[in-house]
Amino acid sequence: MQTITLQIPRRIDVFSDDELYDFCAANPELRIERDENGQIMIGPLLSLHNSFINGELLAEVSVWNRQTKAGRVSDSNGGYKLPDTSMRTPDVGWVSNERLATVTAEQLRKFAPVTPDFVIEVRSESDSLTELKTKMEKWLINGVRLGWLVDPQEQTTTIYRPNQNSEVVPFDQTLSGEDVLVGFSLNVKAVLEL
Repeated sequence: MQTITLQIPRRIDVFSDDELYDFCAANPELRIERDENGQIMIGPLLSLHNSFINGELLAEVSVWNRQTKAGRVSDSNGGYKLPDTSMRTPDVGWVSNERLATVTAEQLRKFAPVTPDFVIEVRSESDSLTELKTKMEKWLINGVRLGWLVDPQEQTTTIYRPNQNSEVVPFDQTLSGEDVLVGFSLNVKAVLEL
């Protein structure tokens, strides 16, 4: 996503969590995130093509989760407040019941202080691959246990795991949820050819 980074004047310092939530709610047409330094990043809405891709991937994870009842699935409208104080929104996120048990129902009504166990980021036509790779690394630093960077342009998925080098696999290779999404598998090529 080609993002715009807003510089917040020093007298404001940074948005509080509540101010950030209110700012996002007042601007629903924007994709807003906050990095660990308090900088606000604004990205454009997705193309319909990318929205279709996100929707299909979200559906696959949601079906698996509905069967296992192992946690909850979020789309790109759900913001996670991470341990480094950033607020990030994955295209698809999954949080285990164990991690959900650490936050209150009230916290879930805003940006909850919980890290997803699993994330998918999808590269759009306007995304910087370098920025997306950095975002994936930040997810891992904050406790994500498995991440997939899906790149329709290159027809590859890069798999991210903590304390390991990333692994690039072609779309026709079936991906595993490993020990995070137990029993989940996905062939990106098959899903996106619908």
